[in-house]
Amino acid sequence: MDKKQVVGFIGTGVMGKSMATHILNGGHQLLVYNRTKEKTGELLDKGARWCDTVAELAAKADVVITMVGFPYDVEEVYLGTAGIINHARRGTYVIDMTTSTPLLAKKINEEAAKKGIFALDAPVSGGDIGAKEARLSIMVGGEEAAFQATNNVFERMGKNIQLQGPAGAGQYTKMVNQIAVAGTILGVSEALAYAKKAGLDQKKVLQSIETGAAGSFALTNLGPRIIDGNFAPGFYIKHFIKDMGIAVQSAEELGLELPGLSLAKKLYEQLAENGEENAGTHALYKYYIKENGC
Repeated sequence: MDKKQVVGFIGTGVMGKSMATHILNGGHQLLVYNRTKEKTGELLDKGARWCDTVAELAAKADVVITMVGFPYDVEEVYLGTAGIINHARRGTYVIDMTTSTPLLAKKINEEAAKKGIFALDAPVSGGDIGAKEARLSIMVGGEEAAFQATNNVFERMGKNIQLQGPAGAGQYTKMVNQIAVAGTILGVSEALAYAKKAGLDQKKVLQSIETGAAGSFALTNLGPRIIDGNFAPGFYIKHFIKDMGIAVQSAEELGLELPGLSLAKKLYEQLAENGEENAGTHALYKYYIKENGC
């Protein structure tokens, strides 16, 4: 893809801002839209151009990337009257990087194809750190030609970029990721709560186990935050509950029972009810501390 093509980015939150920054730094012209304009301030200072509406951005961009909150946001942004599909030019590439539902990704692809627009679903993993360091894992669903045409944009944001299959395959793969993450964070939280209850030095314990069979991204990156009491969000609990809800629904559609995922979702929902919805996912540890008097 020609570096001079115009990329529009919708959704400049915790992760979106870093992702958009890498695209801008990579030499692309960047248009931005966010429901709260103030959140685009740093990007505008660096040379990005503000668009007043989704429709305006879609009409001007050669590539449109979205990173919004929930499936209903995705549906409105793409399929609403003032949305991307109704206002993007023929030949535009549209890439939804939100974690959303596989069925919605397929629907967007179908509607885009009717207008000569190329749609990809490309959710990511790696959290705020991966976004800041441009080393996200990007899981893509869609046509091979569209993937190849936009690959250099993906390369600005991530390192592990895989075309998983046709429309919806990226979202299905992200559900696989979230199912694994839910169980892993639950395990890390339980393990560190146990270490604390046993009177161990949690930092020393972490040094011993993170390079062994228990090693994981969550243990290495979130374990120290848990120990330090830093529960600032790399990824919000409220968004993770959304993701787990999608995964549970998708599993039911596939005729698959996932009791571990259901348990993790239940515990996170209890945390959210107690006011922790805007904390990071590793705040699950707080459940164990509270329930066990650690």
